[in-house]
Amino acid sequence: MRRCEPELEAPAKPTPHEFKQLSDLDDQDRLRFQIPIIQFYKYSPSMQGRDPMKVIREALAQKLVFYYPFASRLREGHGAKLMVECTGEGVMFIEADANVSLDQFGHEIHPPFPCMNELLYDVPGSGEMLNCPLLLIQVWGFIFALHFNHLMSDGSSIVQFMNAIGEMARGACAASIPPVWQRELLNARNPPQVTCTYHKFDELVKPQSLIINSLHELVLSTIHKNIPHHLGKYSTFEVLTAFLWRCRTIALSPDPEDQVRLIFMNNMRAILNPPLPRGYYGNAYAISLAITTARELCQNPLEYALELVRKAKANITDEYIRSFIDLVVSKGRPHTTIVQSFVVSNTARVGFRDEDYGWAKAIYGGVANINIFESPSTSATSFYIEAINSKGEDGIMVPMCLPTLAMERFVQELNSILQDQSDGGSMSKFIISSM
Repeated sequence: MRRCEPELEAPAKPTPHEFKQLSDLDDQDRLRFQIPIIQFYKYSPSMQGRDPMKVIREALAQKLVFYYPFASRLREGHGAKLMVECTGEGVMFIEADANVSLDQFGHEIHPPFPCMNELLYDVPGSGEMLNCPLLLIQVWGFIFALHFNHLMSDGSSIVQFMNAIGEMARGACAASIPPVWQRELLNARNPPQVTCTYHKFDELVKPQSLIINSLHELVLSTIHKNIPHHLGKYSTFEVLTAFLWRCRTIALSPDPEDQVRLIFMNNMRAILNPPLPRGYYGNAYAISLAITTARELCQNPLEYALELVRKAKANITDEYIRSFIDLVVSKGRPHTTIVQSFVVSNTARVGFRDEDYGWAKAIYGGVANINIFESPSTSATSFYIEAINSKGEDGIMVPMCLPTLAMERFVQELNSILQDQSDGGSMSKFIISSM
């Protein structure tokens, strides 16, 4: 492997020097981290003679003229409030090369990836929140990797930016979706009006039996099943999430009276009234929470968990979102309680595989590291990842981290249900037809 020295890629033209405020939804302590993304591409004869480094670098510089806040730096203001100083300094860019073919990554390309530290080099200091580049991009011959500051954008927003780079790389003169800043649209009301209850901030007083203390002892397993589009009255997400939440809880064998939680994210762009403008590229998601006891979740049929998931989704309304932002501001950015929680991040439909820089769509596009959200009180977040198997079939892969014995029980429970050998009865057949 050969990696050039990191360089700053600035906008192709001068951009305004100004300060821009993050939204109150952006400016949360739980978003102060970097998200690594990676995309793998096959060789395309139509791009013969074109240097991917040059193509992407030129397109990046052109698009930073319009997305110039990404070429800026975060500063901290009064009350630890963060803002963007638009300096035009640029994003971190690394050119790299390797004597390796795509086939050497295996028939099915998905995390965990070998040599991840080389594929996306962690430049010293680049992971800081303040006064450093907001994007780091590394390009190999067939790999596009980056990490981005979550305070600036969510997954859908960074896909919008990457798509704009792809359009420019393919010869477009302008982006199909012009960028929209307007972070004030997701600021708290004046005065704040907290009208809803948010149990996600509740502290769990009594010791909980589901706490996982030794992450280094976790074992990784994956579920990679095809899920058809038609699922009857439940969506793919509802079925998969309820199913995994129940199996995982059974596998961990908590005290029957322990509270168990499910946390997942909802794209709020179309939920708000009026909806956010097309092109908005800040954080725009709301957290759903389902709560029950381990006894209720494990002893009831799957329909019980499915209805909890559906109800948690239905709770996300315009007023719920506005009230949540008001709470964040009035309570000084409180932390979400994730103890006893199964945390889900559905990146399978965000669009990371759809980015085309001239080499067609990616054969893999998504999170580069499945252990982004590690915590001593919970397992890593489970990502729903769009993946292709060795037969070329599309599906959803779900990495699952559990202690060794719990993983053995999880696999046993999973196989039992899928083979219709559990006491799930008709619901076991429903799962088989849905995965």
